[in-house]
Amino acid sequence: MSGGIGPSGDISLPEEEHHQSEVTNAALKPAGKPTARRSFFTFRQLNALAVGVVLSASGMVSAEDFAFVLFSVIYMYFISRVAFPPTSSDSDPLVFGEKNRILGIYVFFAAVIGLYLPIAYIFEGVFEGDKEGIKAAAPHVFLLSSQVFMEGLSFSGNFSLPIRVFVPVFYNSRRIFTIVEWLRSEISKVDSEYAGSPRRLYVGRALAVANMAFWSFNLFGFLIPVFLPKAFKIYYRKIKD
Repeated sequence: MSGGIGPSGDISLPEEEHHQSEVTNAALKPAGKPTARRSFFTFRQLNALAVGVVLSASGMVSAEDFAFVLFSVIYMYFISRVAFPPTSSDSDPLVFGEKNRILGIYVFFAAVIGLYLPIAYIFEGVFEGDKEGIKAAAPHVFLLSSQVFMEGLSFSGNFSLPIRVFVPVFYNSRRIFTIVEWLRSEISKVDSEYAGSPRRLYVGRALAVANMAFWSFNLFGFLIPVFLPKAFKIYYRKIKD
């Protein structure tokens, strides 16, 4: 994850774990071998799409967030044509080693903290009547679900490596602001009519703080200083070769 973060709501098979790892900072194949183009979305990406559709249909997604997702699709195709076209008919080589267990654990942790627990928090809020908590957490879950789906699209569409990196960086940057709003809402829920039980109050705050810390590190400690430079280095080296 997406974990990039791009996790989803299912436990995937090893093959799906390998595919999702590339775009969500997980275990990836050696840089020297190109990968075959993927023609279909995995069950994970379809689950993510379902989560996004449900949240949109429930009215918990703002027009701004929906427009952001639509813009990301258009812009991804635009820069793929103008700035970073595929270097060949084959997919660009991947970035990290295939059997990197640390990155595998990292992306699993991103899935748990970024999607599984917030989704459970939203479902519990429905039963407890915590409308403000649901409304505050939903934008982050919607955008992360959209990120997982977009990462799948960047693979199945045979986009270049910079485009596949663009998706988690773009979405992670946007989600930082939604998490800030989520955290602000949780802190201000002390006197709220829909604050729910005291336990839920602390759980909501802990989730918001944990997501803020994790995704800030993911963006500023991994994607920008590590993943992004490696991806561009591989892309331009392949162009020169």
